[in-house]
Amino acid sequence: MSKLPIFEDKVFDKASEILPGDYDNCTFVNCQLAGGDLRERLFTDCTFRDCDLTNARLHESAMKTVSFEGCKLLGVHFDDCRDFLFKVNFSRCNLEFVTFREWKLKGTEFKDCVLRETDFTGADLQEASFDDCDLERAIFERTDLRKADFRSARNYRFSPEENRIKGTRFSVEGLPGLLAEYGIIV
Repeated sequence: MSKLPIFEDKVFDKASEILPGDYDNCTFVNCQLAGGDLRERLFTDCTFRDCDLTNARLHESAMKTVSFEGCKLLGVHFDDCRDFLFKVNFSRCNLEFVTFREWKLKGTEFKDCVLRETDFTGADLQEASFDDCDLERAIFERTDLRKADFRSARNYRFSPEENRIKGTRFSVEGLPGLLAEYGIIV
């Protein structure tokens, strides 16, 4: 059985394919990976900047401290990744129709992201932050949101009874999203 190649401290600019292997401290810039096969890759301390990963397949990929900046990630199933040491952060990303079902995302930072119709069912989002994010029709069911920060997030709606929200931070403007199911008008 052959050993997969190791890529360290490399910059991949405008790549249209990421070969099987272990990527350590690598940066991917302007890569067009829509529909790409990223299965069973190992990414450690990597950054994806201005990349299109729409519908990329991530089955059994590992993401250990990976940052996505200005990326398009429509329809990606992050819950297909390996969960061991999984840690990601997102800034200025489009994460519409993304799935994080039953996923551990404690402390994850979402900054200036579009998370429309993203599925967080059963996810652990303790201490996560949604700074200036659009959460229109995002799904929060049986989600652990304790100490999460929604103060500058918008368009979220979820049931305080179906989710764990002790210590979660909200702005006054966000109250309608918490009270809508009760027919309360704020």
